[in-house]
Amino acid sequence: MTLVAGVDSSTQSCKVVIRDAATGEVVRTGRSPHPEGTEVAPDAWWIALLAAVSDAGCLNDVAAISIGGQQHGMVVLDAEGRVIRDALLWNDTRSAAAAAQLTEEFGAAELASRTGLVPVASFTITKLRWLRDAEPENAARVAAVALPHDWLTWRLRGYGPVGESRLGPVLDELTTDRSDVSGTGYWSPASGEYDRELLIAALGHDAVLPRVLAAHDSPGVSAEHVGIPVGIMVGAGAGDNAAAALGLDARSGDVVVSIGTSGTVFAVTDTPTVDPSGSVAGFADAGGAFLPLVATLNAARILDAIARLLAVDHDELGRLALAAAPGADGLVLQPYFEGERTPNLPDATATLFGMTLASTTRENLARAAVEGMLCALADGLDAVERLGVTATRLLIVGGAAQNPAVAAIAAQVFPVPVEVPQPGEYVALGAAVQAAWALTGERPNWPVAVVASPEPDTRPVIREQYRARSA
Repeated sequence: MTLVAGVDSSTQSCKVVIRDAATGEVVRTGRSPHPEGTEVAPDAWWIALLAAVSDAGCLNDVAAISIGGQQHGMVVLDAEGRVIRDALLWNDTRSAAAAAQLTEEFGAAELASRTGLVPVASFTITKLRWLRDAEPENAARVAAVALPHDWLTWRLRGYGPVGESRLGPVLDELTTDRSDVSGTGYWSPASGEYDRELLIAALGHDAVLPRVLAAHDSPGVSAEHVGIPVGIMVGAGAGDNAAAALGLDARSGDVVVSIGTSGTVFAVTDTPTVDPSGSVAGFADAGGAFLPLVATLNAARILDAIARLLAVDHDELGRLALAAAPGADGLVLQPYFEGERTPNLPDATATLFGMTLASTTRENLARAAVEGMLCALADGLDAVERLGVTATRLLIVGGAAQNPAVAAIAAQVFPVPVEVPQPGEYVALGAAVQAAWALTGERPNWPVAVVASPEPDTRPVIREQYRARSA
């Protein structure tokens, strides 16, 4: 049996999934936590990767490995390959003013045309501008800029500072892939080239940037580390959402709705997208196509909040929601509990509309929570479709997707067929797809089990009410 490994180096933890390269069957897994915070020392990711590998039984029998990672994180290296300062993660918002500056300098339409993105605090380019202005001495030392998965792949192959690595600080050996680099704000998904003018405008000077690999490419093999033998083929790696799309085997026409702490709606499409409003980020995917994406700040936490208010668990919340009629008798929850990114309302709060003596019941409140969460995500689907994307299937993933009420009400909210895949670590599973692709030269066609396919049951009243309250 030939085995391949996929890694998900996420914000909260590192997961390793080892799969049979022939069938895709999961053979074993491992996990290790990451530190909390929006500013993290990259060495913590490396330590967690080695711990997760150990928890998975080591890689002595594995033929290939690839790393999926959280997008946008700023890893800055000096000429000796040393990390200059802790990495700023995607959820670090201190660069919001820098995002506004860059947009004002270049124009939203110009930036969207050149990079597929309009800067927000998440993107790497804004963090580099923040570094230039807030820590000019550190900015002046930057010799190379990498993303989390780029840096981990580099270390896996044996590169790094003198005394901490086998092959030393060869910055030109940094590599990335098109999906992850498309979230930096200084690379063009349309041309496949770096936009050096934007990099210099952000950082203040030029720097080494990772070589961009295709999905099936390999930058080389692993060096020897604890639990990792020398000579394992290393895949290109990917950004987290793109790796999840690979794990789900999403193809053109598929839209993925991920309901986690935050929410994402992303489509696989054959052509790049440009949205000057900034609502849709025009990312590339990890398979040679494109991945327009909408992110919301509020998703599963909406259900958490209402479940606490009603003093029930999520199963009971779902039962209450299904006991109410579609539209919850006019009760509408606009769920901007933590502000919102899409639409861009950072100071917004949640609002409950339509409260009458008749509508204010436990059942209706539970249903309004589920409907509000899904309507906000459906607005994201609308934004993607306005760019010419045609959705033929909706794949709903994340912990909340396993609640029968979420699946059933999704079939009433979304106008396309809904499927709920089997729960899984889809970023790591997708990275394993990429590892097998690099090993064999062909993208695997591994089956993805579906646990729910509710019949389409569109109820226009749900979104009509929500739109009326959002106007």
